[in-house]
Amino acid sequence: MLARAIGEALSSREQVSGASHAEADIADEKAMRKVLETAQPDVVVNAAAFTDVDACETQKELAFRVNAEGPRNLAIICRNLDIPLMHISTDYVFNGEKAEPYVEEDEPRPLSVYGRSKLQGEKEVQDHLDRSWIVRVCGVFGPYRNNFVSLVADMGKKGQPLKIVKDQQFAPTYTFDAAVGIGRILRRGPYGTYHLTNQGFTSRIEFTHQILRQAGFENAPVIPIPSEETNRPAKRPRNSQLDNARLKREGIELLPPWEDAVRRYLIQLAGGSS
Repeated sequence: MLARAIGEALSSREQVSGASHAEADIADEKAMRKVLETAQPDVVVNAAAFTDVDACETQKELAFRVNAEGPRNLAIICRNLDIPLMHISTDYVFNGEKAEPYVEEDEPRPLSVYGRSKLQGEKEVQDHLDRSWIVRVCGVFGPYRNNFVSLVADMGKKGQPLKIVKDQQFAPTYTFDAAVGIGRILRRGPYGTYHLTNQGFTSRIEFTHQILRQAGFENAPVIPIPSEETNRPAKRPRNSQLDNARLKREGIELLPPWEDAVRRYLIQLAGGSS
């Protein structure tokens, strides 16, 4: 989802090529080396990940293979070929217990296998490659795959009741806005760690109501529930608010507000243009 948006957003200014999982397994060092030696890119952006948070709990080996060993392989290959690497990470590296939004310097303490594997991936990149960026995103939504926004809009259209957790705060991120921000960091941002989200924070409940209002289904019933009632295998952080502090310090333009991002994505869903 995000990888495709990156390719589309950057292709207007840069020559972009990508490799799917079918073409090259990120955890297969020989295969990835061949891809990069053939492509000879100026920079590599790694958006590959095993992102099924609950499945990671029962498929720990696969989670670490994709989310940690894969980035390590890329970092080593990029170091040997003298290519900078941008690695996409997640808010799930934090435990969500902080009262304020998380800045890039806060200590990660993941709650889940997914979060631990993604944090290990960050460390592998940083340990093996000086010329690297870590970019953490949160609450990603956009075309090409079902996501929270599309599911809420679909259930609202059908008039189905939505059970939504009432105790999670986060920073939604539209894939095409994130892709534009990634381009800005690649062109202007010094190496290091960045938080990249649409501006503004919200709760899952408020987010749901905003989606329904913008989609024209504000009368759809929304039932607030505690996180524990979802009975999901992986524990989610209650606070996933990512402050884009590094972008502000570097003078890099921030992404638009999340409410506007929802509006533009819903236009896409309806078959229009943003």
